[in-house]
Amino acid sequence: MMKVVNLKQAILQAWKERWSDYQWAINIKKFFPKGTTWDILNLAEALLEQAMIGPSPNPLLLSYLKYAISSQMVSYSTVLMAISKFDDFSRDLCIQSLLEIMDMFCDRLSCRGKAEECIGLCRALMSALNWMLRCAAFYAEKMKEPLEQEAVESQLEMCLERLLKVLGSTKNRALIHIAKLEEAPSWGAVEQSLAKLGDNVGHIGNNVLRNQAEECVGLVRSIPTMLSVHSEQLNKTGFPTVHAVVLLEGTMNLTGEPQPLVEQLMMVKRMQRIPSPLFILEIWKACFVGLIESPEGTDELKWTAFTFLKIPQVLVKLKKYIQGEKDFTEDVNCAFEFLLKLTPLLDKADQRCNCDCTSLLVQECSKQGLLSEDNMNNLVDKRTADRENAPRLKSAENANIQPNPGLILRAEPTVTNILKTMDSDHSKSPEGLLGVLGHMLSGKSLDLLLAAAAATGKLKSFAQKFIKLNEFTKQINVEGSKAASVRALLFDISFLMLCHVAQTYGSEVIVWEAGPPGEVPFFETWMQTCMPEEGKILNPEHPCFRPDSTKVESLVALLNNSSEMKLVQMKWQEACLSISAAILEILNAWENGVLTFESVQKITDNIKGKVCSMAVCAVAWLVAHVRMLGLDEREKSLQMIRQLATPLFGENTLQFYSERVVIMSSILEHMCADVLQQTAAQVKFPSTGVETMPYWNLLPAKKPIKEVLTSVFSKVLEKGWVDSRSIHIFDTLLHMGGVYWFCNNLVKELLKETRKEHAMRAVELLYSIFCLDMQQLTLTLLGHILPNLLTDSSKWHMLMDPPGKALAKLSVWCASSSYSSHNKGQASAWQRKRHREDIEDYISLFPLDDTQPSKLMRLLSSNEEDTSILSSPNRTMSSSLSASQLHTVSMRDPLNRVLANLFLLISSILGAKTAGTHTQFVQWFMEECVECLEQGSRGSILQFMPFTMVSELVKAPTMSSPRIVLAITDLSLPLGRRVAAKAIAAL
Repeated sequence: MMKVVNLKQAILQAWKERWSDYQWAINIKKFFPKGTTWDILNLAEALLEQAMIGPSPNPLLLSYLKYAISSQMVSYSTVLMAISKFDDFSRDLCIQSLLEIMDMFCDRLSCRGKAEECIGLCRALMSALNWMLRCAAFYAEKMKEPLEQEAVESQLEMCLERLLKVLGSTKNRALIHIAKLEEAPSWGAVEQSLAKLGDNVGHIGNNVLRNQAEECVGLVRSIPTMLSVHSEQLNKTGFPTVHAVVLLEGTMNLTGEPQPLVEQLMMVKRMQRIPSPLFILEIWKACFVGLIESPEGTDELKWTAFTFLKIPQVLVKLKKYIQGEKDFTEDVNCAFEFLLKLTPLLDKADQRCNCDCTSLLVQECSKQGLLSEDNMNNLVDKRTADRENAPRLKSAENANIQPNPGLILRAEPTVTNILKTMDSDHSKSPEGLLGVLGHMLSGKSLDLLLAAAAATGKLKSFAQKFIKLNEFTKQINVEGSKAASVRALLFDISFLMLCHVAQTYGSEVIVWEAGPPGEVPFFETWMQTCMPEEGKILNPEHPCFRPDSTKVESLVALLNNSSEMKLVQMKWQEACLSISAAILEILNAWENGVLTFESVQKITDNIKGKVCSMAVCAVAWLVAHVRMLGLDEREKSLQMIRQLATPLFGENTLQFYSERVVIMSSILEHMCADVLQQTAAQVKFPSTGVETMPYWNLLPAKKPIKEVLTSVFSKVLEKGWVDSRSIHIFDTLLHMGGVYWFCNNLVKELLKETRKEHAMRAVELLYSIFCLDMQQLTLTLLGHILPNLLTDSSKWHMLMDPPGKALAKLSVWCASSSYSSHNKGQASAWQRKRHREDIEDYISLFPLDDTQPSKLMRLLSSNEEDTSILSSPNRTMSSSLSASQLHTVSMRDPLNRVLANLFLLISSILGAKTAGTHTQFVQWFMEECVECLEQGSRGSILQFMPFTMVSELVKAPTMSSPRIVLAITDLSLPLGRRVAAKAIAAL
């Protein structure tokens, strides 16, 4: 046997001597040293090159190649690469034999080698796809020539058949998807070939072939968007999560920016795959329910402003997210069409508001460009016809009720005008300004204007203008009694309005940004240090209540000796800061019998007689003082509060006294509520006919809070939606019991549900309840409650389907929405106000140091037989490499830490030797992660998943699909692509 110098010689010798295929295989292995890999020697390419020399392919050499493929001497990728290098498409027989070779393996491509080899297979498959597209385009173009049609048709049919066979497999399309990301220029070549085939499809006369060619083009085009196909949920009409998120926002967060609400709603829409019309319908339903059930007074106005001013703005922003502008107006129209069918709901809202709410809303949406004029008129006509049969209020009752929606819509432009007026120079015409303010105080004007300002994001600038006005009253020139009383009134009205805004909309609305840095205006100082609020404990001994003693003495003398309060040259800010110490002096004198009840009454009349603000400041200190006293010591302080709260009806009060007293009473009632409840005292505030604190004191007196939580939750679950009263109860319970207690008890309630539909409804409602403080509740759920359930084998039975599956869904929803909103740093004001409790410092719970296994991993290792694997340092975070580490996500952040550790725990459960309901839970968790994926986003929670987990996951039947592997790996990273290619090639 001759000595072979190279592969080509060996092939020629085999051909000359006509070796059979198995002889060739035996001999060729003798020629080359052991350990030679045929792929490195390019065996497939060498054989093809020799076989394709003549006009028709050499059958003997092709039989060698087929034998090499069957006996796995050569890899699929080298064969595909070799085929795609042949580009003389006019040699029909050669093309035919190449397509036949592809038939051998194209429907069962696999690779069990290293990740690099798998990526090689992806590249080769993309080259082969390009080759087949060029081939099909070549034949389609030849179809132009009528003489050759029949001969070409059979060639084209062969080519398209193979193309469909390759592209029909999701696995092959997934491999090509990876190759496209790996090598963008090669994908560009594919797109060019595809365009060429697309241009020539018209020349194909045969309908069957033309349809096949179009199908191929469609399949190739679908490869880049493989992951974004999500079907919508069409079997449901009610979506309680959307309902509750809207109710929560309307009840708790009217002043919030619309953007976070838009993003949260879009998150829910995507996670629950809600069709747009039903999604918009659910938003309107929630608004109408809010209008119907909101308590009379300020809350009713807040809801009206939310529905008619804020929600149309929210929809305008939603329009940018939901594709296609024309479609969106169609969706809004469709949602209103559905809404018109809910006649009882609309009638009840109309009755409450005493107007046609739907028509007003439709017109408002039309103004914002959310509805076409024709659709608007059509909807208005339908509703008007429908209202003919609606129950009406008796005309006498009707006449007295002014419709709030109309008032709110008129109040909005008024707010802008008032802001302009307030910008002018106050010193020029203080009387004119006073007239404007007086007008604002009458009836419910103030609350209407504030609600309209809050809903349109103007409340902060409103508050700033009043702070500026309040500061202006510090300037005292030579003044007569008229100017002095105007100045006193401007001070008083601005002070009362600011207090009212702080109590109604939260003190965080009042921020002074206009002045020089370091200079804090009087009102802000007073509000932060002296004003009682829910959950804020004041110290009556605080230096802020102890000003300069000479000022205090002169104030006490002034109050005690004069028959009424002087106004000229009076420094109101100083008086308000000194009043607390003055009241202490007066109280002491009264306690010790130096002053009689009559003289104290004269003093309190002086305090409240002209300027209500002084009474407010006095009561603010008394509230802090009463808290510190024993039961038997409180009487005189409470009596003083009563005296200050009772308005004076004398001749000498300043202008707008009765209007100012109404606001003062409401402010005092809010201030005293906490203390009066704790001391069981009674103070009668002048009634305005409207309950000023509707959501106050909701918890039953003698019932343990856990019972309250379970009973309210079961009522909500039974009803199927959360009402605003329940939202307030949940909020109070969250304050009282703390985050862990709240989350843990609600998860226990969820795990009791044994019926699938109930468990699903519970998840939808729990997610919306968790929106009260999503960040903190998510940390607790993922960092404490889930790890406890998954690592304690005595609790595994609780994770059975349906409750276990429902908990997995809830966990993913919370994790996804917390992660997406947290990256934008959006916590609304009422969430930031909540006292932050760290149940356990997340740094110590999940240490980052590689040498020290985290507490969670130690917890795990106690359950595993092979503890050494789990507690050894290479199982901790850094070595279990995940995409988040390659994207350098900060692990100092509690949420990132908790997510990284949860995925480590999941990874160890999947790799464990024992399986149980906890293993099933983990699979549900991962399936839900895939369901909720925001397509093409790097920022999903799956980036915390260790890469090693992918190969474990595909062993589960529900997770072993190419699409899922693509979804769970981060394909923007080279390592992610290799992991995905390896997992898919082995499927």
